[in-house]
Amino acid sequence: MLLAVDAGNTNVVFAVHDGAEWRGRWRIATDPQRTSDEYAVWLLTLMQHAGLRPSDITRCVIGTVVPAALYNLRRLSRDWFGAEPLVARSTLDWGFHIDVERPQEVGADRLLNALAAHHHYAGPLIVIDFGTATTFDVVAGDGAYLGGVIAPGINLSIEALHRAAARLPRIGIGRPQSAIGRDTVAAMQSGIFWGYVGLIEGIVTRIRAEAELPGMKVIGTGGLAPLLAEGTTMITRVDQDITLEGLRLLAGRNPAPISQKDMM
Repeated sequence: MLLAVDAGNTNVVFAVHDGAEWRGRWRIATDPQRTSDEYAVWLLTLMQHAGLRPSDITRCVIGTVVPAALYNLRRLSRDWFGAEPLVARSTLDWGFHIDVERPQEVGADRLLNALAAHHHYAGPLIVIDFGTATTFDVVAGDGAYLGGVIAPGINLSIEALHRAAARLPRIGIGRPQSAIGRDTVAAMQSGIFWGYVGLIEGIVTRIRAEAELPGMKVIGTGGLAPLLAEGTTMITRVDQDITLEGLRLLAGRNPAPISQKDMM
């Protein structure tokens, strides 16, 4: 079985795939100071509830945009599952050309999204990931990664608005009943929701015009993708597992790393 670890700026997601399906997914807040033993106590308990044992895991793949978290995630894989982890980097075999000026600077999550989106949906694509940042990634018809757009994430914008304006409360994101808010909270919710819908529609329109790739589909992922998809017809499909699927596919394309212990 494969243990896939998607370490983002807000959460770390762990998932186990048995070769046919995902057997479990668990998430924990990202904390670069969390040790491998702390991860293990939490993760092994949840795996046990799903009927999984540490010995079931034969491979591990890690994708992270938080370099400081990588050391302890590697230790978790080595010490608790006996597997040298494959770490998603631009130098691996992705099966497509990374057509940007500095491939090493592209976040692993963006390449993983591109890999899985092309595999499952084909054709030219735009992948929108609603995470800590809202990212738009452009994938050519042959799967080549062409670059994209990075904008502030929705929750980041809400928090910045609350902190910068003394009289504005911290709000939750939701679809407002109307564009014109009749009180402060409703006005803020409208600005956030319809503002990001406008962001989606504006950027997708510009990407399509610049890329000149007919029939570009738009795939949404991330926790807020279903909510934002309600407000626009631009998003063709919502796929919450796309980053994990990218990790699974990447592991399938690349050999398991050889640990120092195996070389002795």
